[in-house]
Amino acid sequence: MEIKIPELSLVVLIGISGSGKSSLAKKLFKRTEILSSDKCRAIVSDDENNQASTNDAFDVLYYIAGKRLKNGLLTVIDATNVQKESRKGLVELARTYHCLPVAIVLDLPEKVCEERNKNRLSRNIGAHVIHQQSQQLKKSIKHLKEEGFRQIYVLKSVEEVEQVLEIKREKLYNDKKDETGPFDIIGDVHGCFDELYELLTTLGYQINHVETDDSNFGFEVLAPHDRKAVFVGDLVDRGPDSPGVLRLVMSMVHSGVAYCVPGNHDIKLLKYLSGKQVQIKHGLEVTVKQLESESIAFKQSVRQFLYGLISHYVLDKGNLVVAHAGLKEEMQGRASGAIRSFCMYGETTGEIDEFGLPVRYNWAKEYRGKAKVVYGHTPVPDAEWLNRTMDIDTGCVFGGKLTALRYPEEELVSVKAQQVYYQPVKPLDYPASEKKLSSQHEYDDLLNIEDVTGKRIVQTRLRNNITIREENSIAALEVMSRFAINPKWLIYLPPTMSPCATSDLPNFLEHPVQALNYYQKRGVEKVVCEEKHMGSRAVLVICKDEETVLKRFGIENEGIGVCYTRTGRNFFNEPVMEKAFMTRVNQCLSEANIWEKFNTDWICLDAELMPWSAKAQALLKDQYASVGAAAGNALTVVEQVLQKAVGRGMKEAQSCLEKFEAKAKAIDKYVKAYQNYCWTVRNIDDYKLAPFHILATEGRVHVDKTHEWHMEHIAEICQNDPRLFMTTPYKIVELNDPSSFDDAVQWWLDLTSKGGEGMVVKPYHFIAYGSEGLLQPAVKCRGSEYLRIIYGPEYDAPENIERLKNRSLSRKQSLALREFALSIEGLERFVKKEPLRRVHESVFGILALESEEVDPRL
Repeated sequence: MEIKIPELSLVVLIGISGSGKSSLAKKLFKRTEILSSDKCRAIVSDDENNQASTNDAFDVLYYIAGKRLKNGLLTVIDATNVQKESRKGLVELARTYHCLPVAIVLDLPEKVCEERNKNRLSRNIGAHVIHQQSQQLKKSIKHLKEEGFRQIYVLKSVEEVEQVLEIKREKLYNDKKDETGPFDIIGDVHGCFDELYELLTTLGYQINHVETDDSNFGFEVLAPHDRKAVFVGDLVDRGPDSPGVLRLVMSMVHSGVAYCVPGNHDIKLLKYLSGKQVQIKHGLEVTVKQLESESIAFKQSVRQFLYGLISHYVLDKGNLVVAHAGLKEEMQGRASGAIRSFCMYGETTGEIDEFGLPVRYNWAKEYRGKAKVVYGHTPVPDAEWLNRTMDIDTGCVFGGKLTALRYPEEELVSVKAQQVYYQPVKPLDYPASEKKLSSQHEYDDLLNIEDVTGKRIVQTRLRNNITIREENSIAALEVMSRFAINPKWLIYLPPTMSPCATSDLPNFLEHPVQALNYYQKRGVEKVVCEEKHMGSRAVLVICKDEETVLKRFGIENEGIGVCYTRTGRNFFNEPVMEKAFMTRVNQCLSEANIWEKFNTDWICLDAELMPWSAKAQALLKDQYASVGAAAGNALTVVEQVLQKAVGRGMKEAQSCLEKFEAKAKAIDKYVKAYQNYCWTVRNIDDYKLAPFHILATEGRVHVDKTHEWHMEHIAEICQNDPRLFMTTPYKIVELNDPSSFDDAVQWWLDLTSKGGEGMVVKPYHFIAYGSEGLLQPAVKCRGSEYLRIIYGPEYDAPENIERLKNRSLSRKQSLALREFALSIEGLERFVKKEPLRRVHESVFGILALESEEVDPRL
C-alpha cells in the first residue's frame, strides 16, 4: 500500500497496544517528527508506564505538537488513540493550525497484539485491556471521516504493515514556491472584458482568437518574457461581459500562462451552476442573464473551472502570496475551511456601516509577515502598499480602473474603465476628502516600542543574523526618543570604520602598508584610496520638492530634506542656516540633472561636512583647546624656571629641562593639529561638503556600483557648486602592481606631511568578500599628527607608542562589519517601501551597537 500525506499535516497513529505503531513511526518518519505518549510520560514522571501521569504527559504532547504545527512542521502522534474522545482534541489541534489531520490505523488481529505484549519485558498489558481497546477501535474506525480526518489508511495485517516502506509527502495545491515569476497580478475584473483585454495587451501579452478546443475557449494567449498572469478572483458579476472574461481567463489558465484564485463572486456563481440555492443579486443577476445564451457545455466547463480553483497561492520561495481577500501570515500555505473562507471574504467586525455594508476588519494593518500579500475584494481608488500587502482592486466595474502589479518589479500598470458599469453602494472615493498621506505613512506615524526593546535578532542580506543586546537597546531608545530627528527621515545611519592594523615601523602607529595589505591578503586586487577629510560625518536626504517629501517620506512642513549626524541628530541647530544649506544642495543637484539622470525625486548622500569645529565646538572648547591652553601656559612657566636653574649651574636640572621642552613641542604640535580643522562659520559659503557615496535613489541602492563610479558621479555634482561642494582626491590602486602600491604609500606620506588627516582605503567594489566572508567596507589610515589629537600630545613618545602598538582591533572590526550590514539592510528596506518599523529595526540596531564597549579612539 502506498501512503500519501500532505507535507504539512498532523498524522495520528491509531491502534491497540502491540499493533506496532512505534515501530512503524520509527521506520517512516524522522525522530523529531514523532511525539510518543509513552515518551511524554517518561518526561513528566521518569516512567513510561506511569498511567497516573497520563494527563500531564498529554499536556506536554499537545504543547509540543502545537509549537511544531505553528512552525509548519509535520507531526506524528504515537498513542493508542482508539477512543473518539482521545482523537477529538487532535483533530481540533489540526484545525487550530490549519493543518490536515491524517489517520493511519493499524487494525491488526487481537492474537498478534496479545502475543507481542507477552514478549514485552518492560510492560505487561492484560488480555482484557487488549480486547477492550480492540472493541473501541472497531466501534469508531468507520466514523473517522465524520470526525474530520481528511485522509485515512487502514492496515489490517502484519504483511500490510511490512509492505509500507515509505511515506510519500505531497505538496499542498497552494504550494507554488518553486514558481519564481515574473508575475503580473491582476485585480478584480468583474466582467470588464474590454479593460482586461487592454490591460493584458499593455502588459505585453499577445492575444489571438482561435477555434475553441479542449485546451482553450477561443483564445490563444502568449506571455511576454516567460511572465505569468495571476488573477486575484472575482472574474464575474456586475460587468458587461463575464462570459468573455471567463473564456479568456480559462484559456490562459488551461494553457499554463496564468493562475487564478477564486473570489466570493466566482464561488457564488459556482453554487448557482451547481444547482444550489443562492440569492441572485449583487451583480450575479447580470452574469446569469449573460449566461442564458451560452451552451450547456460552456456552463459545465465554467463550473468545473471554478470548482478547481485553489483558495490562494504561495509563490516565489514563499515571498509572495496571492489571495482574493488577503491572508494572515499564520494561514499562508495551509489548508482548512477557515482559510478558504478568509481568502474569499476576509474578516468582518460584525458591525454595519452607514451604507448597510459589513465593516471589514483591516487585517493588513496588523500584518507582519515575511511574504508580500497581494489581494483584491475591497475596491480602493488607488493600489498602495501597507505592511507588505497591497489591495489591487481599483474598482474597474465601478468606473475606476483595472490594475496589475508587476512582480518582482513592483510596478503598477492600470487602464481606466470605459464607463461606470455598476453603481456602487459606497462611492469608490469615499470619504471624499483629499488624502494627503498614504496608508503606510499614516500607519508609520506611530512606532511600537516593542519593536526595538529587549534582545533582538535582525536578519540582514550581507551578514545573516545580528544580535542586539537588551542593554544596548535601552541606550539607543534614549537617543532616538530624546535627540533624533523625525524618524521618517532616518533611512540610514553610517557604520563605524576600523583603522588599519598597527604598523611595525618604529615611528608609526598606523601606516598605509597595513591598510593595503588588509585587502591584498584577502584576495582583493584593486582598491580605491580616498583622502580623509577632518569634518563631521553627515547624511543628506534631499528631495526634489516638498511634494516628494510628503509622497515618499510622509513628512509635512519640514522643508525639502534633512542633514543629520551619524547618530541621527540634526546637524544644524539654526533653522535659517539649515534651510539655506538644503536649498543650496537642492539647486546644485538640479543643475547637475540628478533627478533626470537617476529617474528619481530624492537622493541619499553619505558625506563629510566641514569644518569639524562647526559641529564639535563644545568638544574643541572643553577638551582640546582647554588642554592646549593649560599645558601651553603651565609649560612656559616650568621651562622658564628650569632654564634659570640650569643657568645657575644646577646640572641635574638639564635633563628635566629637556623633558619639559619635549612636552612643550608636543603640545605645540597638538594645538596646530586640531587648529587645522577649525575655522569660523558665518554663512553657507564657510561650509565645505564632501560627498563620497551616492547611497540611494528611487528604486535603487547603489551598493552594486564601484567606488570609482561613486567618485566620478559625485565629481560631476560638485562642479556645479565648487564654493560649497568639495571633490575628494582619490587614487585607484592595483595591489599586485608594486609601483601602484608604492605610489599609494607615497601619496599618503605626502598628504600627512602637509597636515592632512590621512586616507580611507576601500575595496574597488562597494561590497567585497574573502575566504572569511564579508570584508571591511573601508579601512582608515590616519596620519601621525592627526593621531596626536586622538591619543594625546605625547602619544609618539617611545614608551607610549610601544604600548599603543598592543591595541586590539577585533572588536572594532566586528562592530564595523555588523553596522555596515545593518546600514545597507535598512536602506534596502526603505527603497523596497517596507514599513518604517522594518527600516528602523536596522537603524535602531546601529544606534544600539554604538553602546558596545569599544575603544572610542580606534
